[in-house]
Amino acid sequence: MSDVEFHTQVPDRLLHACRWLRKAAASAAQVRVTADEETLLLLDQRLWTFSSTDFVPHCFQDAPAQVLEHTAIVLSPHLPAPTASAILLNLGSGVPAGFEQFARVIEIVSEDANDKQEARNRWKHYASMGCKLTNHSLPAKAPT
Repeated sequence: MSDVEFHTQVPDRLLHACRWLRKAAASAAQVRVTADEETLLLLDQRLWTFSSTDFVPHCFQDAPAQVLEHTAIVLSPHLPAPTASAILLNLGSGVPAGFEQFARVIEIVSEDANDKQEARNRWKHYASMGCKLTNHSLPAKAPT
């Protein structure tokens, strides 16, 4: 069963995702990122612009086969089965169908009340499926 990590109290979900994906790319991890198309387009844009010194190689699921073959980070609104990726980064509001094929699932949760409630629902679902759950809460920033 999948190990599921929740990263909570995140001020900017997409920026946190970009930083996490940068680390994943540096370790040559195979990652599938899923969310709605609008979020994936925003993430794509942020991956190109969040750092002036780093490049995070990625592509969309509909890229040519040769590109998919050589790209470790793939953005997709739906999970094709089966996938070679070991890690799923879910930026969607629900539990993605087919998450069970991944050894590890990453969930990023902002400080937004609605996002927190959706994350609680996903947590309950993963728990009911017997997944090992871990929470990594970002430290609160000191007032300036």
